[in-house]
Amino acid sequence: MSDSLQVIFIEDDELVRRASVQSLQLAGFDVMGYPSVEAAQEALARAQAAGAGPGVIVSDIRLPGASGLQLLERCREHVPDVPVILVTGHGDISMAVQAMRDGAYDFVEKPFASERLIETVRRALERRRLMLENDALRRELSQRDALVPRIIGRSAAIEQVRRLIAKVAPTDAAVLVNGDTGAGKELIARCLHELSPRRAKSFVAVNCGALPEPMFESEMFGYEPGAFTGAAKRRIGKLEYASGGTLFLDEIESMPLSLQVKLLRVLQEGVLERLGSNQPIRVDCRIVAAAKGDMAEHVAAGTFRRDLLYRLNVVTITLPPLGERREDILPLFEHFLLDAAVRYQCAAPVLSERQRSRLIERDWPGNVRELRNAAERFVLGIADGQGAFDSSEEGANVPAAALKERVEQFERAAIADALEAAGGSVAAAADRLQIGKATLYEKIKRYGLAERGEAGKETG
Repeated sequence: MSDSLQVIFIEDDELVRRASVQSLQLAGFDVMGYPSVEAAQEALARAQAAGAGPGVIVSDIRLPGASGLQLLERCREHVPDVPVILVTGHGDISMAVQAMRDGAYDFVEKPFASERLIETVRRALERRRLMLENDALRRELSQRDALVPRIIGRSAAIEQVRRLIAKVAPTDAAVLVNGDTGAGKELIARCLHELSPRRAKSFVAVNCGALPEPMFESEMFGYEPGAFTGAAKRRIGKLEYASGGTLFLDEIESMPLSLQVKLLRVLQEGVLERLGSNQPIRVDCRIVAAAKGDMAEHVAAGTFRRDLLYRLNVVTITLPPLGERREDILPLFEHFLLDAAVRYQCAAPVLSERQRSRLIERDWPGNVRELRNAAERFVLGIADGQGAFDSSEEGANVPAAALKERVEQFERAAIADALEAAGGSVAAAADRLQIGKATLYEKIKRYGLAERGEAGKETG
């Protein structure tokens, strides 16, 4: 039961204090006992300076010096998330009930059985762990979002994608992103835009396969009033609206041939004409197109213009299907899991080794999009239907008895990932995890990461 969360027990009666501390220690808790609030002050200050405060505080209400109620008030001000359990005499019950209204976690009435104390502390620590876990998830998610848009994965293919993005994003080179449905082509396009000098302007996405052909020209080029029946006022088209920014053309292979000719003219000359107008309008937008399948086959079949393809594929970025880069499955799933846990305000469930193996083995025909949906269902505790999770293991609603295992699995995975990202440097991994090196060394030893070669020699 022992972990980094410490129980601070404050009781001026030495016999009661010793017996209670011993009972909690025998139950597996890390406990320190003090005769007064003042005596515990140094430990409280040390825990607060470490970043989050202690795990749980148990304090008698009536103490020499500062009372348990005064301690509660200080905790509410400085460490409001730390559960405070008050120990009361028979005549103090109404006072303890009021203290719970004021923020105390619970109270234990003297004389109490050790089982009552142990169970109350256990519940308080579980709550504390979940709150710390969610705080850590939010911090990690905000750090990830600060690097937006982040391309997640460890495979050689994703490393190549990242290198290409870094090279071409600052330029105006046209990019063709090729990959199956759901592989993440729009994320690549947004990444190119966000890392370019055009980031302050519009990113405009058009799904060429979703627009009916009669509407395509008016959507892309815009129109003047009276250009056709129903055109009551001027409309700015997607090309013009994206001027100064980036136009993302998804499923470009679906673009009608008649429109391909007009798009090619805009790309060559940098001007367009709205429907119903002869006035040329200069536009300056970067084109990022996305396609599934081999574009050379579309050219050979006569459904796509060769000259337009040459304009669009100055640089080609290929996204292999998820089934061909299985080392990316777990990092992506865990990212989606953290994101869903924060959005749905749920505690993030932890994958068992069996579940991790099943995720890697699964084919994922829907690629990244299907993986994201599976992560969201896992967080919500909804049956996956594809055999990735046992019904007894699904979702966030696992039994409370499994909480310790879940937290340890999450912690172990987070440490392993941080060590890998830091190249084995414990100092760099500790910075990433925002914990002390000594604490990280202890956890590496506890989870057997060093023995499995997941912690390299200290380089920092």
